[in-house]
Amino acid sequence: MGFSNKNYQLLSKIATNDQHGENSPYFDGWKAYDRDPYHPTKNPQGVIQMGLAENQLCFDLVEEWIRNNPQVSICTSEGVDQFKDIAIYQDYHGLPEFRQAVAKFMGRVRDDRVTFDPDRIVMSGGATGANETMIFCLADPGDAFLVPSPYYPAFTRDLGWRTGVQLLPVDCDSSNKFKITKSALEVAYHKAQEANINIKGLIITNPSNPLGTTLDRETLIDLVTFINEKNIHLVCDEIYAATVFRSPRLVSIAQIIEEMDCNRDLIHIVYSLSKDMGFPGFRVGIVYSYNDAVVSCARKMSSFGLVSSQTQHSLASMLSDDEFIDKFLAESSKRLANRYNKFTKGLEQVGISCLNSNAGLFLWMDLHRLLKEETKESEMALWRIIIDEVKLNVSPGSSFHCLEPGWFRVCFANMDDDTVDIALKRIRAFVSRGKDVEAPTRNKPRRMNLRLSFNSRRFEESVMSPHSPIPLSPLVRAWT
Repeated sequence: MGFSNKNYQLLSKIATNDQHGENSPYFDGWKAYDRDPYHPTKNPQGVIQMGLAENQLCFDLVEEWIRNNPQVSICTSEGVDQFKDIAIYQDYHGLPEFRQAVAKFMGRVRDDRVTFDPDRIVMSGGATGANETMIFCLADPGDAFLVPSPYYPAFTRDLGWRTGVQLLPVDCDSSNKFKITKSALEVAYHKAQEANINIKGLIITNPSNPLGTTLDRETLIDLVTFINEKNIHLVCDEIYAATVFRSPRLVSIAQIIEEMDCNRDLIHIVYSLSKDMGFPGFRVGIVYSYNDAVVSCARKMSSFGLVSSQTQHSLASMLSDDEFIDKFLAESSKRLANRYNKFTKGLEQVGISCLNSNAGLFLWMDLHRLLKEETKESEMALWRIIIDEVKLNVSPGSSFHCLEPGWFRVCFANMDDDTVDIALKRIRAFVSRGKDVEAPTRNKPRRMNLRLSFNSRRFEESVMSPHSPIPLSPLVRAWT
């Protein structure tokens, strides 16, 4: 149902502006999946969801723990005695046992090289709410934050839609594997100054979304030095901290500030259980700040997005089970590594390379050699073919503010092995249609004998055998 101009005049500026970002290619891929979702039996020719950064690889371990610990839920006969105490109003500081368990878990996923204070744990509705809460605490409408590119497309929504804050990309490129440099930061900062834009801080993701890489110690030291020199904030999104599946290990900003002289009031961490534990539906977001005023303000604001007491109660027990957590983290790392290796090797068989990564639930795939020319328009044309004909929802690099055309984020942890096999078959069949391809080197014209349209039914028949096993593949319809 549409709105007339008169109806729009009755609404707020937030309700009627276009800053949500939903009209980006990133969300367009989601819409394409929603219209035609893959299902192994009901819709085997549908779109496979590879735009969802979700960790479904260890649900069997969690389910086993729940069956063995029925008392942690107040909705079971074993736990119902605690129903009244949990169901009534709770302090918006959060259950003490929950804050203690989260603080302990945050230290554990960072190899116990740093400890976190439970009194600095502030709850929010997922990382989305935690990020927005942080921005509300640090900046006013019109202020800006620097964000190294490529970066998570929904940051536009999470950080700027309701706060009125701007995001200014710090350009990074493949020449150094998209590493953040101090010179790039200085260029972006001075451009903002020349435009009379007030820079309030720098936002980083570590591990990176979409790159799947961790920031090294030297880079983190440079970043802390930079924000101290400018007297601006550093917000570190570490929601993928436990998804590191091979060396180098994660170096948290919490470790860095213990090793150097800096203004800790400028350092803040955003965390959640959505990626590391695979619990996005629980909406557990965490604001952790070394600034007392920010902790106090964020806690007041948390009353608008608290985690349910039942969720806190159950997770407090799970996260406090050292034996289970150790097993879960080790197995999760192993399974992520296996899935990453399987997918990258499958791509290598058809000459597709990816950025060498060590963390995350996705890979940064390089398809620049399939472009007609190195432009955003060519990237979008290729992406549309992948969505409409190959039937894979992968996210184009331009939606992540990547300056170099041809990069795509591919999520690999939200499906079973059989669905991965089908996705790889589709990719192989697609690439094999363009065999006249030059070597994958950049800054040189490419050409590919690729038909931009072909019969999707014939394409599906070439990759789907009627005798193929039919797996059970979970369907996901979450906007995250």
